[in-house]
Amino acid sequence: MEDTSRELVEGIYAALAAGDMASFADALAPDVVWNEAENYPYADRNPYRGAEEIMEGVFARTAEDWDGFAVHMNDIVDGGDRVVAMGRYEGSHRQSGKPLDVQAAHVWTIEGGKVVRFQQYIDTLGTANAMSGA
Repeated sequence: MEDTSRELVEGIYAALAAGDMASFADALAPDVVWNEAENYPYADRNPYRGAEEIMEGVFARTAEDWDGFAVHMNDIVDGGDRVVAMGRYEGSHRQSGKPLDVQAAHVWTIEGGKVVRFQQYIDTLGTANAMSGA
């Protein structure tokens, strides 16, 4: 039985929380297009194409910049080929020492049981404030 789009996305969040990047990458179409939110620190390389670019440009940089970084998506809406997840990002910035606790939303587009597009929306001002030394 094929997983629903919601189950695919829930599996992605579980894999990311466990640090299972192989399972994360397996959920993506080879030509996935990934966009970080406008004005988010890692949007400078948008759009990311493929798992390798995403892992290098988003996840590796996140791991370098944040301690205790976690994504908690507690409200997931299954729209068939579109899944919207809403929740919060948490952690503390390594350079500023300031905490991060901002709301975020993700829009996942699924085709053939794989993620083909991702769009992040997040409180970029809250993120910038956590990253600032001021």
